[in-house]
Amino acid sequence: MKRLLFLAPVTLFLLLVLAFAYGLTRDPSRLPSTLIDKPLPPFQLAGLNDGDAGLSNAQIRGEPALLNIFASWCMPCRIEHPLLLQLARDGVAIYGIDWKEPAADGAAYIARHGNPFQAIGSDPAGRTGIDLGTTGVPETYIVDGNGRVRYKHIGPISEHDWRDTLKPMMDRLRADAR
Repeated sequence: MKRLLFLAPVTLFLLLVLAFAYGLTRDPSRLPSTLIDKPLPPFQLAGLNDGDAGLSNAQIRGEPALLNIFASWCMPCRIEHPLLLQLARDGVAIYGIDWKEPAADGAAYIARHGNPFQAIGSDPAGRTGIDLGTTGVPETYIVDGNGRVRYKHIGPISEHDWRDTLKPMMDRLRADAR
């Protein structure tokens, strides 16, 4: 009986060590998205400025596109912004959602840093972000020409991410659409 009382805590400790060791092998930036291969959830967002058209899920159709979730208070968003500007100059369709801030803050950010987006929607309450499964900013979704989510990238997009992961996916989606 004493032996069982001794083995129970030791066994529990070893199970915890194994569970933690397994957790350390997982990449925390690779959170699965429940939207992969599903249509974007319906949304209709106002623009950043009065008179701006805003953004809806229906606009993100016809060609593969990036849907970028950003905010002016997000330092990693500022890191990826020059790359987004370059991608837009190169003809990549990019749409933006300004997340969890007043539209005026997002408008000032875009005015200061440049606009890589074909259309921008303001999501001050974060509701659309919740529907998309957004866990933080920046996050970028690859959306195919039919409006289906094909990939979710968490964190700022680097040139490496674009070249090795996102661009090949976009190229494949363009080829499949032909």
